[in-house]
Amino acid sequence: MKIKLLCALSALLLSVPLAALSPTVSSQPQSSLLAITHANLIDGASNEPLRDVTVIVRNGKIEQIGKTNPPADAPVIDLKGKWLLPGFVDAHAHIANLAAARTALQSGVTTARDLGVNHFFDIGVRELNHAGAADLPDIVAAGYHVRSRPSEELFVDLPKLADLMGKQVSGTDAVRRIVRAQIERGVNVIKINATERAGLPDTDPRKRIFTDEEIAAIVDEARKSGVYVAAHAHGDEGAYAAVKAGVRSIEHGTYLSDQTLALMKERGTYFDPTIATVADLIEPGGDYDNAILSIRGRHMLPRVREAAAKAWKMGIKLIAGTDTGYGPNSNRRVPHEVIELAGIGMPPMEAIKAATSTSAECMGIEKRTGSIKPGLEADFVAVERDPLSDIRNLQDVILVVNNGKIVVNRLGW
Repeated sequence: MKIKLLCALSALLLSVPLAALSPTVSSQPQSSLLAITHANLIDGASNEPLRDVTVIVRNGKIEQIGKTNPPADAPVIDLKGKWLLPGFVDAHAHIANLAAARTALQSGVTTARDLGVNHFFDIGVRELNHAGAADLPDIVAAGYHVRSRPSEELFVDLPKLADLMGKQVSGTDAVRRIVRAQIERGVNVIKINATERAGLPDTDPRKRIFTDEEIAAIVDEARKSGVYVAAHAHGDEGAYAAVKAGVRSIEHGTYLSDQTLALMKERGTYFDPTIATVADLIEPGGDYDNAILSIRGRHMLPRVREAAAKAWKMGIKLIAGTDTGYGPNSNRRVPHEVIELAGIGMPPMEAIKAATSTSAECMGIEKRTGSIKPGLEADFVAVERDPLSDIRNLQDVILVVNNGKIVVNRLGW
């Protein structure tokens, strides 16, 4: 009898979503109508906050913002002067399982650009979110990295590319085939590695990978389907080739030269410096914990901060990405990158926009999310104290609303 009872309890627990077991996840009844009152609002678009306003949500969309009384039948969250912002839009993540997706959402990430995971997991999460799974963030999906030696899993998912397996991928025809195959699977963005990685001890982050012709072919093939390209590039040579080819964003950009920055300004290329992930190379624990990477990070960190500061002064649009998978060892979140951006000279309001409306604009989803405006998705976070007076206050997320549904409620009433 005891064994049967234990089995039944185990089956019940396994059937409950992980998010439902978290003490931070709201168990309140969900309604198609929601009113958030007495909010100090940073809407992600304006240069000044709006104080003591009400935001009314209906059917997952923002219906009204202003000094108004909520509908009589609306469930009300009274923020009592706390700060309401758009949900974070993480410009660079690697979310590869449901637990990580829920961790990201519970940290305030209502949308993430997933720039490289196996088995098109990112597409699956995107479709679940669009089908109404409020406990998962929306995803802008890149599928697999396009790199000179693709992950073997790519060929499991796309066996028609089997002739490229185990080989150094080179030539414009080969890279075009990889791009086309991923677009056919439904990715929103193509991610290329224009240089080697920084987070592996046996790689050289300055070393470029693809030729000018190959990068141009990748961008051209993506453009035919209305898909843009994000380029991983620490080294300047690979970054310059990517910008010249027309990529939408440069990821990392540690060693960018003035020449490359000038071209980015001319072309309107977004810059996602992921400064906090370089800091993670140095710090113990986290996603990286290796002596060689720690040594590397000590010279990379001042360089990427310098590049980001120059870019900001030149008027290049900066966006905020964590470059984490939100796994059990991850020690960084979007607010940490926003703090870094403020540290290189961005005013707090602009640094917040980098993690909300500007990131959404880079991804091409600004008409759906990234700001708090009527008609957009009701994706919100709330923090207790004013992040404009001290940007570090952004770390204390006490409320998360995803598509109009309360995901996290730590308000205490």
